[in-house]
Formats: sequence, C-alpha cells, structure tokens
Amino acid sequence: MVFYFLYLFMGLFFFCGYFGLINMLMMRAAIRKNKLRFFLGLVLVLFLVLVRAYESILFYDPFLDFFKSDYETLPLPEFDSLRLFFGLLLRYTINSVLSLGLFYLLFLNLKIIKFTAVLYLFFFIVLFSLFLIILYCYGAQSSWLLFYVRRFLIQPIFGLLFIPAFYYQKRTM
Repeated sequence: MVFYFLYLFMGLFFFCGYFGLINMLMMRAAIRKNKLRFFLGLVLVLFLVLVRAYESILFYDPFLDFFKSDYETLPLPEFDSLRLFFGLLLRYTINSVLSLGLFYLLFLNLKIIKFTAVLYLFFFIVLFSLFLIILYCYGAQSSWLLFYVRRFLIQPIFGLLFIPAFYYQKRTM
C-alpha cells in the first residue's frame, strides 16, 4: 500500500513537474535519499490538513458558519473580541510553525526560516489590523473583504506563495 502511494505520488510529480521537469529516475533516487525529510514533510502537510478539518472544534471563530451561509445579506454574528483574537492568533501561529517546518525541510537554510518568520509576523500584524478595521469600521458592508482578509489569517496561503518564490531565488543564485 505504501509503495502504491509512493509510486502514485511520483507519477503525479512526473506529469505535473516538481519546480521544473524532473525525470522519474532522478525523482525516485531523491525520495530514497531523503526518506526522512519526505516523510516529515508529509506529516507536516497532514497536520495542516488536520488543522483545517478540525477548525470548528479547535478554534473560536463565529465567522466559520457565517461565511458558509449567504453572508452578503446577513448581519455580522455576535463575537467575543478577545476570544476571536486569541483564536486567530493560535491558528495563525500553528499554521506558521508548520509552514516554517516545511520550509526547513525543503531548503535546509536557517536564513530563509528567519526571514520567513519575520514575514509571517509582519503579515500577521498588518492583516489582523486590517481585519479589525474592516470588522469595526465597515461591518457587514464589506463582508467580502472581511472574508478574504480572514482567509489569509486562518489558512496557510503564505506558504503556498513563499515556497515557489524561495525556490526560484535559490535556483537563480
């Protein structure tokens, strides 16, 4: 079963490309050489999926149900500001730590990890401030903007953006 998944995954990378074209033999050798890194990377991705799957249990976020419904016509739900802040902070921190672990496994470069950690902190401050401004100043009028700012706070989107950027930088240096 494990080999089936491994070969399926290698085939997916063969057809889709893994940051460029890699032939099957090179990819198989790279996976064999880095089994532990590959396994740990899968575990970190699994944890990111579990955070998403159990978000309603793990974190206080009254906007989960709000944005699943027809949020453009509904008023904003009642919420506890302090609990909302700590729920968003906890979720952002967990996603950031897991993403930083993936960055380390992919690049093995502490400079990239430190730089990315600073970027994550900067983006949290900017996005959470924007989230609060939209929430308290504009309210339900800008629920679509609140939806997208909140999405950047609760999902590991920055990881998806930073991995190709750092890989490109690494390849061009």
